[in-house]
Amino acid sequence: MNDVRREMIGGGAIARLTIEAGKGNILTAKLARELRDELAEVAAQPRLRAIVLSAAGKHFSFGASVEEHLPPRVAGMLGDFHALLRALLGSPIPVIAAVRGSSLGGGLELALACNRIIAAPGAQLGQPEVKLAVFAPAASVLLPARIGQSAAEDLLLTGRPVGAEEALQLGLVDEIADDPDARAVQWAEEYLAPLSADALRLACRAARTHYAADLTARLQELEDLYLREAAPSADGREGLTAFLEKRAPRYCHA
Repeated sequence: MNDVRREMIGGGAIARLTIEAGKGNILTAKLARELRDELAEVAAQPRLRAIVLSAAGKHFSFGASVEEHLPPRVAGMLGDFHALLRALLGSPIPVIAAVRGSSLGGGLELALACNRIIAAPGAQLGQPEVKLAVFAPAASVLLPARIGQSAAEDLLLTGRPVGAEEALQLGLVDEIADDPDARAVQWAEEYLAPLSADALRLACRAARTHYAADLTARLQELEDLYLREAAPSADGREGLTAFLEKRAPRYCHA
């Protein structure tokens, strides 16, 4: 069963991809592959000018699957998820993320790889990985590029979430709207749909060529660091296991 629903809007000018993966829209390796396939398929349509990425239910995403971050599945999980982020970063079509509720961990990384983020007033955005004794490879690259090094370190080193208003002040989101899905479509209809699809693809590629190349190269470095040091560490395994077992972690700090 596919966990991504596709809807074409405006005569094929806009594609809305909606994640429908159950409570919290947990990002699994399977879901990452499905999203990447959907992105490739819709991008092949010559009249497409925008992609809206949204999620069903109260929350955009609680983040990537914690179970799949434990050995022996972690390498496959990170490989599939980071391949999806690379596809978003290199997309020739502008992608707008419509965020509501919680957008945490991998959920925020997914939004960060998009061109624009529109959030609901009650949205909560954050990278809590450090609270599980690991770190966020993609956010460690994407957050500084979007909000600057100092603000990014605040979120990455504390794991604290920020509300929509603070996220707007930080530049983490571009706009707050009561209905971010509808606003994302409206924004695309107003600013992107009237444009030449061919010219827009060229402009998107030109704007992101060096940005995407730099970020994807550094992402690979941090994926390697995660697999080499974070994944096999005793505290990393304990933090993830404690979260799954709903108990306080017992760290050895080594």
